[in-house]
Amino acid sequence: MRRIYTLLIATLLFTSCSAHKGTISKSKASKNNKAIQKRNKSSIAQHKDLSSLEYIERFKDIAIQEMNSYGIPASITLAQGLFESGSGNSELAKVANNHFGIKCGSTWQGESYYKNDDNVNDCFRVYSNPEESFRDHSEFLKKKNYARLFELDKNDFNGWAYGLKACGYATNPKYPQLLLNIINKYQLDQYDRPEGELAKIKREDRVLTEINDTVGQPQQDSITKTPPDDKIYTIQQGDTLYNISKRFGITVDELKALNKMTDNNLRIGQKLVVVK
Repeated sequence: MRRIYTLLIATLLFTSCSAHKGTISKSKASKNNKAIQKRNKSSIAQHKDLSSLEYIERFKDIAIQEMNSYGIPASITLAQGLFESGSGNSELAKVANNHFGIKCGSTWQGESYYKNDDNVNDCFRVYSNPEESFRDHSEFLKKKNYARLFELDKNDFNGWAYGLKACGYATNPKYPQLLLNIINKYQLDQYDRPEGELAKIKREDRVLTEINDTVGQPQQDSITKTPPDDKIYTIQQGDTLYNISKRFGITVDELKALNKMTDNNLRIGQKLVVVK
């Protein structure tokens, strides 16, 4: 009798663990997914594929808001969203509004969507909208095993990229490099600036635009008329090639060519030629 009882308990535990991993019959998974697809038929049909730049423009403010609320670098959130959702165009993003590939786990009480991943028919969370996905991503990273990441500076996106892999967020051994490549390619670290500093940059950009509209000429034409000393800019804390190029009305590639730069790395005190 004791042996039967032990076998029964073992069976229940195995079943529970299997369910936690997302194991479900193919027919049940298909039926579940079709129901969600049918309910979201309208939004799926209206979905317009986004480029990476369009995705950044669409979700950058949300990423900054989450950074200010939770301390997660906006650059990390945007890079993960771009990578995990294919710039918002993946099946999970379009059907389940899941932009970060977050799986159900044992505590998830919401709807589920099943898709092959690490296992057959892995269970993924379903959200009402993308914003809900971004908020749950922040909440998800507040779990105990990610606690040490919040000891890092929120501007330390390198530490966060490697820390996410070390803490078990992804199984891909190249995950940190993939995130960092995205951050560097799109200059996402500009969104890690303090809220007030970012607002200042936006105001500067707006002023430059107004000047261009008034003069009716490209901004670089007016800059070439400035005194020679103004052709040199000294790098300060938080500067990126992107915001410097915007400030002086040239492209990042032109800025790098002027200074014979082979990468995007900057150091405080470095002097850059900013006028062609």
